[in-house]
Amino acid sequence: MFHIFGFYKFKKLRGLKNLKKVFQEDLFKNQIKGTIIFSKEGINGSISGKKSNIIKIKDNLKKICNFKNFDSENNSTNSFQPFHKGKIKIKKEVVPMGINVLSSNKINNSIGPKKWNTLLKEKNIKIIDARKPFEHEVGTFKRAENPNVNNFRDFPKYLKKFNKKNKIAMFCTGGIRCEKASVYLKRKGFNNIFQLKGGILNYLQKINKKQSLWKGECYVFDNRVSLKHKLKIGTYSMCSGCRKPVSIREKKSKKYVEGISCPKCHDYLTHSQKARFSMRQKQILAAKKMGKKYIFQKEFY
Repeated sequence: MFHIFGFYKFKKLRGLKNLKKVFQEDLFKNQIKGTIIFSKEGINGSISGKKSNIIKIKDNLKKICNFKNFDSENNSTNSFQPFHKGKIKIKKEVVPMGINVLSSNKINNSIGPKKWNTLLKEKNIKIIDARKPFEHEVGTFKRAENPNVNNFRDFPKYLKKFNKKNKIAMFCTGGIRCEKASVYLKRKGFNNIFQLKGGILNYLQKINKKQSLWKGECYVFDNRVSLKHKLKIGTYSMCSGCRKPVSIREKKSKKYVEGISCPKCHDYLTHSQKARFSMRQKQILAAKKMGKKYIFQKEFY
């Protein structure tokens, strides 16, 4: 059984190159896969491995980066390893938005899943799904509006449409994108902003399906593809052509060809791309028959 730990912490960091070296060795030594991002404004990551080894990484992050608690963390388990590699990245921001967030200018506006349900039932509340369009299509909250932007840097342009008097409720997968958006809105004079504590993952883990206002599944950036309530694996697969989630309904389309295309990309892929993907799929199937793993295989369940 693999233990999956998603987390972030806004904290001023220095010596990023050294942090990368230390934790790259740490991931390898403890057989941890997934990604940890370091930036001057903090840490963001999602990793998977044996529970005891995950605890070691958590403790080392707190000790070396000098903090007591993560701003947010999500824990779940899975029968297979959802990540392919263990990677450490250095970026200008933990989430690219063009602004820096430090612990000193964070906003205390997070509310838990139960209070979130009450908030969403208010008539004049503006509910914003801060994720990308394809994530929104897999599942979202009732009455939620999606900015329809593929790059989070463009999110501030969308936020300009709102009045400073609007009461706004924002949510995203784990909470970090909303943290940044909240700081941006606060700087612009908004005072009635709320965000879902721990994001969708925390909500799905703690709220029973009968009391839930969530519709659909939650897309995740790993081999699980999508999750349902109690963070159980969902029904979506991954298209090998465009790397977008594919529903059961879409897999019944003539435009869905396993390992090659789906309805979203079939008409846009070139003949050479389809031929290349077809060859790759044949090699994957041949390797499976021989009981081997194809070297470039990216298998999504």
